[in-house]
Amino acid sequence: MIDFSLPQELVDLRERVRSFVENEIVPFERDPRLTAHGPTDELRQDLVGLARKAGLLTIQAPRRFGGRELTHIEQAVVYEAAGWSTLGPVAMNCAAPDEANMGLLAKIADPEQQEEFLRPVIEGGARSVFAMTEPGGAGSDPNQLLTEAVRDGDDFVVNGRKWLITGANGALTWIIMARLAPGADGLGGPTLFLTRGDTPGIEVERVMNTMDRNYVEGHGVVTFRDLRLPASAVLGTPGDAFRYAQLRLTPARLTHCMRWLGAADRAHSIAVEHARTRTAFGRPIGEHQGVGFQLADNEIALDNCRLAIWHACWLLDRGEQGRHEASKVKCYVSEELFRVADRCVQVLGGIGVTDETVVEMIFRDIRAFRLYDGPTEVHKHAVARRLLRARTTTPAVPAPAASGIPTPG
Repeated sequence: MIDFSLPQELVDLRERVRSFVENEIVPFERDPRLTAHGPTDELRQDLVGLARKAGLLTIQAPRRFGGRELTHIEQAVVYEAAGWSTLGPVAMNCAAPDEANMGLLAKIADPEQQEEFLRPVIEGGARSVFAMTEPGGAGSDPNQLLTEAVRDGDDFVVNGRKWLITGANGALTWIIMARLAPGADGLGGPTLFLTRGDTPGIEVERVMNTMDRNYVEGHGVVTFRDLRLPASAVLGTPGDAFRYAQLRLTPARLTHCMRWLGAADRAHSIAVEHARTRTAFGRPIGEHQGVGFQLADNEIALDNCRLAIWHACWLLDRGEQGRHEASKVKCYVSEELFRVADRCVQVLGGIGVTDETVVEMIFRDIRAFRLYDGPTEVHKHAVARRLLRARTTTPAVPAPAASGIPTPG
């Protein structure tokens, strides 16, 4: 028997989060500090203050850091409620990239690194970045990593260039991926390094102009020029960066889906209300099949996305790796939610392409979401490879009869 009911405590938390976002956070969507490059850090700090006062700041954090240590299923429920406004996750400190970075540091950073680099992010006083993507190198294929780290005595010297580094401007905690040449110990290869954003050698060249504006301080272009790091800056084991990246990205793909499900549901609710009150040809436009069917498609898509997310979270909570399932969910949900947002724009008509509602912003942001943490094509490729490996013993077609004509079954 499959039971989809939620514990009352989780239902209460969901309603508490939804009420907080609607009443305290939504009014900031018109704040001028929500810029074309996303919320400024000043706006983030104000929102974090509200979440702290409400007892909803970084509630996903491990209990040893004062959080509730939410399971993946609990995150799915809570993050969807937080995503009702794109500023909700920012306020509650469960937005990308900080949410995923905190999860990674809690798993692999040593106690000293956690105190210096993780605790300030959990407490909302600092932000973090994950610096991997490069203009001519690492992206969908991290094997093309070009940024290099060279041993110099007990130190490491890093040189390279990154872009689309979310939140780089003003971030304190930096996780940097670089290719380390093997040393006398034989350890080398893609390696993660941990340092402060104000370390000499880190240069944020500029913030890129992008179609989305929901990430704090936008996406930066960064150059590392002879960035000198001590041996204590190595995060985890040298050469294990790709494994750690997957450890970070598998749940991060799902949390992206959770938050955007909330935003798409918000857009859908606005479209439904518009279809209920706007009239054309003598009746509310929602009563015309052309509009009503689009709303029905949205409702179906939202339910299916929620179920897909919950299933993958259930697997993770059971202790399974879940990479295959996370790829399927990221691929399916990002595409479906974009269609939901697109239909909402269409239902709203002229005002759908204006900022009279938040729908146009959600539409643009969800379009970007289809690329973040792996574009759809990369995830489909991964799913297809696993599918082919898993079914190599199954005949592709029935064997023909002797006459060459298939016999009736």
